[in-house]
Amino acid sequence: MQDKNRFALKEWAVVLKALSEGRQTILLRKGGLIEKKVGFTIEHAEFFIYPTYLHQQRMGVVPEAAADLEQLFASPPPEDRIILSHYAVVEEAVKITDMERLRTLEGYHYLNTREVEKRFFYGKAPGLHLILLRVYRLPEPFRLRPRPHYAGCRSWVDLGEELWTAGCRPVLDDAAFDKKTVRIAEILSRSAQSYPSD
Repeated sequence: MQDKNRFALKEWAVVLKALSEGRQTILLRKGGLIEKKVGFTIEHAEFFIYPTYLHQQRMGVVPEAAADLEQLFASPPPEDRIILSHYAVVEEAVKITDMERLRTLEGYHYLNTREVEKRFFYGKAPGLHLILLRVYRLPEPFRLRPRPHYAGCRSWVDLGEELWTAGCRPVLDDAAFDKKTVRIAEILSRSAQSYPSD
């Protein structure tokens, strides 16, 4: 893990809650409007997770996420602060271009089928990046003032300053994380045999 980092990945706050509690270890990403022409790329192997509230929707998450989402809607953070509480390291990443393979991962993330399909078919080239993350909790959240270049429908944010990662602790211990990783790998391996187009 890097000692410090200046980059963050924007993600729905409700998804961050699932990541922060170890209920989710993967992200399914396409990219924001600003990245529409070039597409989403995994620019950084480590990053802070920047929670977003604007685009997360009740119609986009599984029923199990509904209570978390309502809680977030009821208690939004101060508008003059960005709160960074978690850090992530990319363990593996793969682009999936078969929707049926993505359906085999239902239950391993908070997005419902409708939202996954919407992201999958967004833009010119169908597909989504599956990113397996090891998520860490910061000892104390960073509370940053929003800057103009943070705004917009973009995935990656240069925070403009290096933030320390010292004292981070993994959300899941090694055994629990390995168990989830093996299970996801097994699912993807089986689906690749059934849908070998990737």
